[in-house]
Amino acid sequence: MSLGKQAKTLNETQQKVVLSHLATSRHFQRNQVMFLLSCDAALRAKEIAELTWEMLTDGEGNLTDEIRLQDKASKGRSGGVVYQSKRLQAAIRKYAEGRVLKGRVVLSQRGAGMNAQVVINWFYSLYRELGYEGCSSHSGRRTCCTRWARNIHLYGGSILEVSKMMRHSSVSMTQRYIEVSETACRKVVG
Repeated sequence: MSLGKQAKTLNETQQKVVLSHLATSRHFQRNQVMFLLSCDAALRAKEIAELTWEMLTDGEGNLTDEIRLQDKASKGRSGGVVYQSKRLQAAIRKYAEGRVLKGRVVLSQRGAGMNAQVVINWFYSLYRELGYEGCSSHSGRRTCCTRWARNIHLYGGSILEVSKMMRHSSVSMTQRYIEVSETACRKVVG
């Protein structure tokens, strides 16, 4: 994939703007969960669409702090454990209040599960409304990968852990997701 074709990443300010914008939307709790599943958990559109409450709960039906993404909901056989950020956990808990935690997590206005194309279109519309050119449903995934790659060393990790968290089959694929920081490049040379 050439550099010009990659989805743009979102900086912290843009993420806050998106969350503020979504707070005024009709289905704001669902919409915030969708955005955070992309931006904090690096889920693909297909994975967001096919995520079920069973993947978010334990055997007793209690919400957990991880997503046990099944292969059937992932790209290829790339299911696995996906860790949730604190803000994603909070958004999911709020969204889950008063719901029966069965079936799909993300539902359409009519109460049916969404498919991947609907999720892709939702992100496209969201970013277009905000004037974020070059952003797509994959922007959150790239944002996540870049953030994790820049911070993993603080916790004793490396690009190998980031690759595992992204559920990539190779580190070289993970490297393609990471946005190069021109600022960091300038600073490191002095």
